[in-house]
Amino acid sequence: MEYKNRDREELFSKVVKAGKRTYFFDVKETRGGDKFITITESRKNFDEQTGRFYYDKSKMFLYPEDFEKFANGLNVALKFVETGEAPEEPEEEPRREPVPDIDEKILDDISSIDTNF
Repeated sequence: MEYKNRDREELFSKVVKAGKRTYFFDVKETRGGDKFITITESRKNFDEQTGRFYYDKSKMFLYPEDFEKFANGLNVALKFVETGEAPEEPEEEPRREPVPDIDEKILDDISSIDTNF
């Protein structure tokens, strides 16, 4: 089975070189036309046994529905690094799942079950 365009062509790419690490910020598009970002960290290492350099790569995918929360979290972490103080953040309310309506007949049936064995 052949995978065509498996890695998806980049629409945009930004390379950031930082010492032994290089970061790649690539914007790609799904088959459905949604854009997403891949962030790749590439680190140059030396293998003492073979005497050769090699690259370790780590990749993460960031999807549009997470862009804002990711950016906010990154900004909070960066501010902490700059100031040493954790910013005050409003607590997120716990996610509440809706409770389905319960049929009163079912409740009557359940309450009439004999549990004295």
